[in-house]
Amino acid sequence: MLEDITIKDFALIDGASLEFGSGFTVLSGETGAGKSILIGAISFLLGGKGGTELIRAGAAEAQVSGTLRLHKNLAPVHSWLEEHGIEPDEERLLIRRLIRSNGKSAAWIQNVPVTRQDLAELTQWFIDIHGQHEHQSLMRTAEHRRFLDSYAGIEAEVAAFTSLYARLVEKRGILAACDENDGKREEKIELLRFAIDEISAARLREGEDTELSQEESRLSQYEKLYQDIEGFSGIVSGEQDNLLSALKKAKSHLEHAAGMDESLEGLSKRLETAFYELDDIAEEVRSYTQALVFDPARLEEVQERLALFFKLKKKYAASVQSPIAEVIAYAQKAEEQLEALSFADTNRQALADEVSALEKQAYKDALLISQKRRSAADTMASAVEKVLADLGMKNTRFCVHIEQKEAVSDDQKCGPYGIDNIEFLISANPGNPPKPLAKIASGGELSRVMLALKTVLNRSDTTGTLIFDEIDTGIGGEVSVAVGAHLKQLASSRQILCITHLASIAVYADNQIKIEKTVVQGNASTQVYPISGEKRVEEIARMLSGDAVSAVSLEHARSLLKTYGG
Repeated sequence: MLEDITIKDFALIDGASLEFGSGFTVLSGETGAGKSILIGAISFLLGGKGGTELIRAGAAEAQVSGTLRLHKNLAPVHSWLEEHGIEPDEERLLIRRLIRSNGKSAAWIQNVPVTRQDLAELTQWFIDIHGQHEHQSLMRTAEHRRFLDSYAGIEAEVAAFTSLYARLVEKRGILAACDENDGKREEKIELLRFAIDEISAARLREGEDTELSQEESRLSQYEKLYQDIEGFSGIVSGEQDNLLSALKKAKSHLEHAAGMDESLEGLSKRLETAFYELDDIAEEVRSYTQALVFDPARLEEVQERLALFFKLKKKYAASVQSPIAEVIAYAQKAEEQLEALSFADTNRQALADEVSALEKQAYKDALLISQKRRSAADTMASAVEKVLADLGMKNTRFCVHIEQKEAVSDDQKCGPYGIDNIEFLISANPGNPPKPLAKIASGGELSRVMLALKTVLNRSDTTGTLIFDEIDTGIGGEVSVAVGAHLKQLASSRQILCITHLASIAVYADNQIKIEKTVVQGNASTQVYPISGEKRVEEIARMLSGDAVSAVSLEHARSLLKTYGG
């Protein structure tokens, strides 16, 4: 659950601090006020992509921080945190991320620096964001398989099958290489030997590229670095008028004063600690200065080594930015392939037997997964249809269509996720056969299908917070009332945040946050703040009637809040 968020200089938000309660929270405001900016800030905090365009005009950096409350039953989260050496504080995690105007970014979980990918990997267990662009995932049939597997509760089985299939593909590749004519095999062996020898000759050590990059930076900027260190030393412990001397005198005065007034004792101790800490820092800097030597020969040696790393990464790693560990891993893999090819005649039959066994196991597992999918498909379709009926799509038929993949060859019957092609079909009108969602569903229908799926998957979904960005697009009237009721129902076991323009949805919320844009001296700014009581009545009235809030709309708003309000 997301407990709070603090935003500074993000897009149009110069500063905002919000606490989010449990249950159903609505985010409302006039068109163009910046409602999606708040969702964007949350997405950025969770590890979403973002560049310097997110920084408020005139600011040096954008910062977003927030607190996540852990669920004790989320074993994968606790395992992940343990692996990364991160300790929660009373089952809570403070996460922070910033982007600077020079394009550099940084992120922390608690006080531990992490990558954007780490942040995204962890927070996926906590929060799902669904916007209009997310609804387009329903157009991608690959996503339909994921929804069905989640409903059937077989995600772990499918992941295990994917690993098995990857092993099968690898062994098939080696067998195919063994079956090549001798000329091609010898050519491949020669290439592998060259790569192994080239990498081996470099005597690589994992992490060495990072260490040398840091050393190269230090050596190449020696003069500036030395000036900064000398400048620091001159101020702190120079020959005259230095900071340590002044601090020592100040310490003596405060100690003498504390002897006359005990209330100053605490301050005296703190100043004493600060003095000794600064003295210790100065001593360490002196030691650093003595060891700081400019060595042109060493700089040249380091740069040559880094140039070698660049060359090896270009040839054997995913990119020149990859860690040197990828090159080491490439060599290890090449040695395995070389061994297999070098003893091809001896190993060919054993390898063929292994491939055959893997194929039989993969086909067997794929059939079992397919049976479970087919067993869950009809139940899932019925459950989705029931929810869609409540959402104003009463006569809609929803189908989970499963068909077996066409075999590429006698031994190639499966893909990485099994033997099935899965697609959601829908018929919004009685008598019409179900067709793919992409061909007949409108934006509003897609919104409701997504909400129906989330409602149905609620039992197996462990995500604690769901965020819906303008899920009300294309709907109104009784349908919007039904959507509000379903969001309220979802919120009984989840934290729900929802951007909406519709009062008929907003009145169901337990909490409401208003987003408002103002212009001061030609500068636009977005304010974000919670509303309750009469302020909320006024906002609901505005949502009902637009800017022309009247006594009638205010009374209508009070009536709706009394009837449906949390």
